[in-house]
Amino acid sequence: MKHLLKLADLSTEEIFGILNLADQLKYERKNGIPHPHLAGKKLGMIFTKSSTRTRVSFEVGMTELGGTALFLSDRDIQLGRGEPIKDTVRVLSRYLDAIMIRTFAQQDVEDLAKYGSIPIINGLTDYCHPCQVLADLMTIREYKGSLKGLKLCFVGDGNNMANSLIVGGIKTGMEVSIACPDTYRPDADIMKWASENGKFTVTSDLKKAAEGADVLYTDVWASMGQEGEKAVREKVFKNYCVDAVFEAHANEIFDEAENRLHAQKAVLCKVLK
Repeated sequence: MKHLLKLADLSTEEIFGILNLADQLKYERKNGIPHPHLAGKKLGMIFTKSSTRTRVSFEVGMTELGGTALFLSDRDIQLGRGEPIKDTVRVLSRYLDAIMIRTFAQQDVEDLAKYGSIPIINGLTDYCHPCQVLADLMTIREYKGSLKGLKLCFVGDGNNMANSLIVGGIKTGMEVSIACPDTYRPDADIMKWASENGKFTVTSDLKKAAEGADVLYTDVWASMGQEGEKAVREKVFKNYCVDAVFEAHANEIFDEAENRLHAQKAVLCKVLK
């Protein structure tokens, strides 16, 4: 495994390999067992989209693995002032051992991998969010014991989260259903792939999609960069929500947030060891 650009690039075995290592690293951390597997390694973290959890989890994770993480906003590097990606990554490849990027266009991530000579990790794009879904799969397996045969229902915008959940769910043996307005469906190619490779449905009927679900998942209605659509989206998605359950499931929710740290540490080990 050289990069993590999107879950579609990984085999089922590679996904479970990450999850198994994440479980091991979580156990070691909970029991005070050091695991400096990446001693001396340097991770560059490029953010053109800000994030609390992504920055903190990657920075803490890299530190706990014995390495160093450098925060690079688009104001700190030439990429934010028009330097071509292929030039930026060829320079950074001389200094760093890997790059994590959280940005808008999936093509930027693909180009970093194409022109650079070090591992690239997708911390989020408008197309997909593989790191989050690996943490989600880890959490589901912790609570349910296994993934195969479960039904995962996503409610809301057919966005980057929906795209990655579809791929991650199908590849690990889950049935996936999506409840969303017809005009906000997930990526067409991903839906076609899912229909051909697993049990997958997409519908505008929330109750139908959620019937028999083992896991319910939702996301914000307006993601970063969509602030101008907020009023429209609030009307479109007003009936696509999971509410009145947050505190009742706070343990699962915050375990899932913590698992970003462990899943990403596993990814870092896989691409850098």
